[in-house]
Amino acid sequence: MKIFILDKNMDDINTLKKIIHNNHLGFLVGVSDDPLEGVEEIMTSEPDLIILDMLDEEFDGFRIIKEIKEEGLSTKFIMISNFTSKENVEKAYIHGVEYFIYKPINYLEVETIIKKVKYKIELEEKMNKIQQIFNDITPNFEQTIESKDCEQDINLILFRLGIMGEIGSEDLVKVANFLMKNRVKINDLSIRELCSRFTNNPKAMEQRMRRTINVAMSNIASLGIEDYMNETFVEYSNTLFNFEQIKREMDYIRGKNNGKGSINMKKFLSGLCILCEKYNN
Repeated sequence: MKIFILDKNMDDINTLKKIIHNNHLGFLVGVSDDPLEGVEEIMTSEPDLIILDMLDEEFDGFRIIKEIKEEGLSTKFIMISNFTSKENVEKAYIHGVEYFIYKPINYLEVETIIKKVKYKIELEEKMNKIQQIFNDITPNFEQTIESKDCEQDINLILFRLGIMGEIGSEDLVKVANFLMKNRVKINDLSIRELCSRFTNNPKAMEQRMRRTINVAMSNIASLGIEDYMNETFVEYSNTLFNFEQIKREMDYIRGKNNGKGSINMKKFLSGLCILCEKYNN
């Protein structure tokens, strides 16, 4: 994470530098005690995080944030200030500041807050990569399906879930395709009994599918964090999973709890069949 510090007080700059360096919080790409020069350096270095003082009427920190955003630079802001009015704090958050810190600088508070921002940036990068997986589903992919059948529909869904490359994806296709073509009710058999129709080691097959479905849950939860109304998230989060568990997974990814969401393999397989029938109607 690239960090830039903009503050008119060199003592505060040195304190922040020490906290960042000692705790390995990121790479310091620049510091400045001159707002005008600082903004120019920021535009050149393109930091992921800017720590800036609220400054004063002559060099308004809020105006600087607005200017940086208008230039199209995507970065996070932490604002620090001697002024502790409620109005200033509210104004900071309205301008998109992630956190507001009061001076004098508290080592532990600054360390904790920078770590939180760093985690948020890493999370957003992960979600962007996942979103790219879904964006890479081009019309050409669907156009190649001239005569659709159960297996092709299932592959398309797994592709949208971002798990086509997972080792258990082929097992999921086999089981779901079997259920669809033979009109087997999922509750009539256990998962282990289903797997035993395809392999002499049904336990290993079940474990592969479980791991793959867990990856799908993580992908969908990450997508929901980024865009709660995303069509893929809306369609799959409740059809293939228990939505309460999806929310639990979302909280786990955000760092709000220590427990991941849990999957129900029968619900997932049943959901695959329901979606395939829907696509063919």
